[in-house]
Amino acid sequence: MGASKSLESSGEVRIKHSLIKNEEEFVVKRKKAVLQCLKNLKISCSRDKVPHIALLGSGGGQRAMVGLLGSLVQLDKAGLLDCILYLSGVSGSTWCMASLYQEPDWSTKLDTVKNKIIERISGPGVSWGDAMAKLKNYYYGKDLFSLTDVWAVLVVTAFVKEIDEHKISEQQDQHNKDPFPIYTMIDKQCKQQRDGDPWFEISPHEAGYSLTGAFVDTSSFGSQFDNGLKKKQQDEIDMLYLQDPNSPPVDKCYQVLMELADMNLSVLNGKDPSEIDKSIRTKLKDLAGGKRQLVFPVQKLNLADKEAAQLYMKQYTMDVCNYLNSWFSFWPFDVCFSICKCMALWLWGRKYDFLHNMADKAVPDALLESETRDYIDAGLLLNSPYLSVLRKERNIDLIISLDFSEGDPFMTVRESAETCNKLKIPFPEVNIPNEDAKKPKDFYVFKGKNAPTVMHIPLFNLGNCGDEIETWWKKYSTFQGAYSPGMIADLMEVAGKNISNNREKLLEQIGAAVGLKKSRH
Repeated sequence: MGASKSLESSGEVRIKHSLIKNEEEFVVKRKKAVLQCLKNLKISCSRDKVPHIALLGSGGGQRAMVGLLGSLVQLDKAGLLDCILYLSGVSGSTWCMASLYQEPDWSTKLDTVKNKIIERISGPGVSWGDAMAKLKNYYYGKDLFSLTDVWAVLVVTAFVKEIDEHKISEQQDQHNKDPFPIYTMIDKQCKQQRDGDPWFEISPHEAGYSLTGAFVDTSSFGSQFDNGLKKKQQDEIDMLYLQDPNSPPVDKCYQVLMELADMNLSVLNGKDPSEIDKSIRTKLKDLAGGKRQLVFPVQKLNLADKEAAQLYMKQYTMDVCNYLNSWFSFWPFDVCFSICKCMALWLWGRKYDFLHNMADKAVPDALLESETRDYIDAGLLLNSPYLSVLRKERNIDLIISLDFSEGDPFMTVRESAETCNKLKIPFPEVNIPNEDAKKPKDFYVFKGKNAPTVMHIPLFNLGNCGDEIETWWKKYSTFQGAYSPGMIADLMEVAGKNISNNREKLLEQIGAAVGLKKSRH
């Protein structure tokens, strides 16, 4: 552990379960605002009994982004927003958080910030030239490139309607009047191998493994480390507007990429990909000016043999890669080759492992041995960021869970209870009536001894949708185009009702948390 102590003091790798000093200082200041909020709500509380309240936003794409925004607006109107100490999100909820935290002290001017966000996501999308310039910058600006870079540029921007140049580390001193933000994801290898700690968090100050207690400065996340010492800094990316938006080769290259993705998905879903194959071959022939053919033979796939079909597609994808790489070694074809390779190997969120080659018994071996790690959407393991706020040192008393997940409205809270039980993390028992599965109510409270109280709020429920729950889910499915202004307004309203309809219940539980804290001391 001697190496870890010296590294901790150097500000690079920190192996410790305690909160970083910056967060501790933030919490002290934020609790003063929470105390004043409680007084405004006529809840009697002393300075040392202020409850630690965390607000969680689940994943759910644009539905989660808009739903969280509508919920926060109503929390503000209800006078409850300043009660929140931590705000943590997964996937689509982090899109909302990223938009909010662009604005210093956004919670003091939420109505103005809300209007600005709605105006943006209701407007025109990012231009093709800007998107490709960002992709080019990602590709040349760092050592490791993966499908996450492509997803961010070509998919996320289609919903959030901007290329966000801000960095999380910039949020350090700009949000003294806002909740402390925690963005979450998971370690893919830990998830697949069920070894180590998959839960990964990023705050303005540090990034790292929540339960292991292994962190690095947020500004250094992604840099190359060896035995806890930084070997190579990876620069934070700036936008370069270099690409001509009307460049036909770029457009055709993008089309090949999208069709290659469609072809892989078709085979995975047992559908005949021959028409897509024909289109890809035609486009590649056009790109080469008719001088070269794609040599990989056409094969009638036996889709019933899934393993053989997927093996064929892996080889097909690599053949397209090799074709592009041998014929076009300049932008944008070099990036197309890399994207194809990432698709064949299914590489997402690849970063240097900042724990590589460290010698520390507190860290699982799996996190010490590999030179790189892949970080993916936390929703693939647990679609709500419970594990980030349940770190023992954050001392959370009350959790408000806003669930925007499609499907089972109680899956996140159930799975969190099961996970916490296995990890011996205090969490209340979760019992839900069978009849609520299809027709959930709008407010659930789960309590347990020496565990935080959990308030669980499903997005669409009997309280705000009546008997039209299924209709609302069909209207706002996860995989669909960007929402129209009318859809955004309707979703903001229905999500907001979950707060306004339950203001008294929220107040009751906040008051109970204060009372419980008094009794414990």
